[in-house]
Amino acid sequence: MDEVKGKLYIVPTPIGNMGDITLRAIEVLKNCDLVIAEDTRVTGKLLSLLGFKKETLSMHKFNEHRRLDYVKNLLEEGKIIAYCSDAGTPGISDPGFLIVRECNRNDIPLEVLPGATAFIPALVASGLATERFVFEGFLPQKKGRQTRLKALALETRTMIFYESPFRLVKTLTELGQYLGNTRNACVSREITKLFEENRRGSLDELAKHYTATSPKGEIVIVVEGNLS
Repeated sequence: MDEVKGKLYIVPTPIGNMGDITLRAIEVLKNCDLVIAEDTRVTGKLLSLLGFKKETLSMHKFNEHRRLDYVKNLLEEGKIIAYCSDAGTPGISDPGFLIVRECNRNDIPLEVLPGATAFIPALVASGLATERFVFEGFLPQKKGRQTRLKALALETRTMIFYESPFRLVKTLTELGQYLGNTRNACVSREITKLFEENRRGSLDELAKHYTATSPKGEIVIVVEGNLS
């Protein structure tokens, strides 16, 4: 008899506007046996807005190694599990990679639903070239930061970064130092939310603006590639 195995669904959740959740995501969340969440409080609020309750289990960057075998065993017992990060698509600068890799290693069925993510709307809104781009996520905060920035100075594709509002000015300034202050860029904040902003200009202009005006919210930086 074939071994019974469940299935893992990777479920993107809205990054701001709750209307961005897909009908398919709602169906999976409603019918699964367990919802694994980066933060059960955040996902619990989403489930409440959708009008139903589900058993939830936390799995985030601080405990995912400890949870891995437990979740794998549940899947091998036949459980249908949905995995959500706090916002957007799990595995994109969020937890999720380890459980996906474990499923692939153990031939456990896996399905990734399409849905919300911040960097594609930011890229399109930037007005910079979209035919070739590279997603860099968060730059290293300490070790390896200068090495990465030096390497990116030669990158010809449009570059996309995630950043905290508290480090935005520092990152824009350093990008200007290594890539050139006149390099075109766009800072997108609060994508899909009430106060969404897409501010375009040179790296120097953007650094000066956000030095004078403290930024808030989730941030995506899109930077023009080296055209020289």
